[in-house]
Amino acid sequence: MLSRLRSGPPRTVDEMRTTMPTRTTLAGLAAALLLLTACGGGGEDEPSGESSASSDSSESAAAEPEGSEPDAADVPEVVAEVNGEEITRDEFTVAYAALTQQATAQAQAGGAQPDEDTLKEQTAQNLVDTELLRQEADARGIDASEQAVDDEITSLAEQNQLPSAQAFLDAVAEQGTSEDVVRDQVETQLLVEGLVADEAGQEIEPTEKDLRTLYQQVKQQQSQSGQQATQAIPPFDQVRAQLKDQAVSEEQGRVAQSLVDGLTEDADITINL
Repeated sequence: MLSRLRSGPPRTVDEMRTTMPTRTTLAGLAAALLLLTACGGGGEDEPSGESSASSDSSESAAAEPEGSEPDAADVPEVVAEVNGEEITRDEFTVAYAALTQQATAQAQAGGAQPDEDTLKEQTAQNLVDTELLRQEADARGIDASEQAVDDEITSLAEQNQLPSAQAFLDAVAEQGTSEDVVRDQVETQLLVEGLVADEAGQEIEPTEKDLRTLYQQVKQQQSQSGQQATQAIPPFDQVRAQLKDQAVSEEQGRVAQSLVDGLTEDADITINL
């Protein structure tokens, strides 16, 4: 989940498991990703040799240091306005926590840790971009039914190896995210997916060549990071479904970014940070 709706291939398969459980990882849907990370999203295609680590993922996520909680005390009540629609501090706080968590994980994997001001600006921009997409979906008559939201939450529960949608909601509630926030973020995800599909004009279906290219990118990045000795990448067939999710996500991100660029030109946007 990167600023301005762009995303790149993960550096390791372990990162693939945490960034690819949902059908999309469009930036701006930060809370939806936070939900999966909080629950330790294992994914169904995880190699059997690592099942014990996956089974303990929820406990390890819950045991993460509380000192990493981001401080949003200086954030105004209305973070931004997009064509008259307000983005509130509460919305910002959830998304900021998700982005901070992701940045911390990337820093622990050897990446750079952005400063708080940069993360706040990025969070605000992601929320503005997502609001633009929501408004465009509404203008095109695209909606997400309550049943579709329910189905997606059930799918998230399955992907996180939880027995039911309620178990998933209970798990994220323990992490401080209410059911209302979950449902709102899932609805947003579905609306953006619908908008991207409408804009693309056809279902996004990566080719075999696309998947193998992405797989080679993951292997190359792991090699460059010097991690191959401690974390071997599973064979292509074992992570094919995850690679497909990532490839679809990247293409969705490109379509969404193109939409955002066009919508921004005519939009009335104020960011109050």
